[in-house]
Amino acid sequence: MSVMQRFGNWTGGKVFKLVHGNNLVYNTCWEDPRLDRVALELTGDDNVLVITSAGCNALDYALTGPNRVFAVDMNPRQNALLELKMAAIRALDYESFFEMFGRGYLENTRDVYRDKLRPELTGWTRSYWDRRIRRFFGNKRNSFYFHGTSGWFARLINVYIDRIVRLRPWIDEVLDAKCLDEQRSIYNEYLKSQFWTRGLKFAMSRDATLSLVGVPRAQREHLETTYEGGIVGFIDACLEAVFAELPIVDNYFWRVYLTGRYTKVCCPEYLKEENFQLLKDGLVDRVQTATNSVQGFLEETDAPISRFVLLDHMDWLCTNFYSALEAEWQAIVNRAAPESRIIWRSGGTRTDFVDTVEVKLKGQKTQVGELLSYRRDTADQLHPLDRVHTYGSFHIAEMATV
Repeated sequence: MSVMQRFGNWTGGKVFKLVHGNNLVYNTCWEDPRLDRVALELTGDDNVLVITSAGCNALDYALTGPNRVFAVDMNPRQNALLELKMAAIRALDYESFFEMFGRGYLENTRDVYRDKLRPELTGWTRSYWDRRIRRFFGNKRNSFYFHGTSGWFARLINVYIDRIVRLRPWIDEVLDAKCLDEQRSIYNEYLKSQFWTRGLKFAMSRDATLSLVGVPRAQREHLETTYEGGIVGFIDACLEAVFAELPIVDNYFWRVYLTGRYTKVCCPEYLKEENFQLLKDGLVDRVQTATNSVQGFLEETDAPISRFVLLDHMDWLCTNFYSALEAEWQAIVNRAAPESRIIWRSGGTRTDFVDTVEVKLKGQKTQVGELLSYRRDTADQLHPLDRVHTYGSFHIAEMATV
């Protein structure tokens, strides 16, 4: 590795740690749970482990009625957000809940928090929101979805749309398109070249920009080497898919970052009135948070885990923290229930590095790939339907009975 490459890795890591070290990173999940439901085939007997992120998908899985959903994250702020959502489900009526997490603003924030939400919180989570609740949810003109590091990115994109390229009327038009043909026509004629400018392409290829949405240098480099056209080509294809190939009418992922809010028609499942009531009636109690690494949680719990949702974090581990990746897979093998299923995403088009990870099983060394049976056909059918479309690949694997 050259001196410049080492310097780039060092500075990229420093930028990422500076941005994420003491911040709420994700204010909404950026993985499509519609795909996850098909891939996981959850039943009432399943215990699910999911990396928390913003907690949206943990609540989505709970709606299917599994035995338990363990939301695990090393960042306590992410768990604090999920715990706040759970407190709001228990303590608020639907309209207030949707105002808070659908529109990103709650009237009389301080009073509602003090009287209804705070009593439902404990410990570190309570102290965290004591200091931030009004700033995050108390400004009608500054949605909650413009807070956190990913929210800063969303805010910058909106400034770019409104003040630099001045495309807000056409963004609104494409989001409200009645059919795919109308949506595609608006995108091709008014947005494609005007939005995706040379300046934006340059910005989106920088580590400092990508760090705002949780993409470390290692993941960018992974994309650069596995995707033709690199990161810029990948984003170009992503925009084409989202705005010209897939219906945007229910794409709440892009709507919330382009507008700062959801609608009652275009929102995560946990924000829909009938599902809010199901959660309130008891399903929310099946969700449990833990501030820990995946490995640490698995080593401390006695519960057999039958479903693992690993998001894309193995991209981060495979380059600079390979020993942590090995330890994590050892913990997965040790704690997996019979016929368990594991799903993950990657910024790259392949994750061959997973198969070569070495673990011990019954005292013998083996590679993870020898324990996994991939459902490639299902993954390949689902991946093009991903409404987020910011991942290079989607993986579903079943683990041999251990």
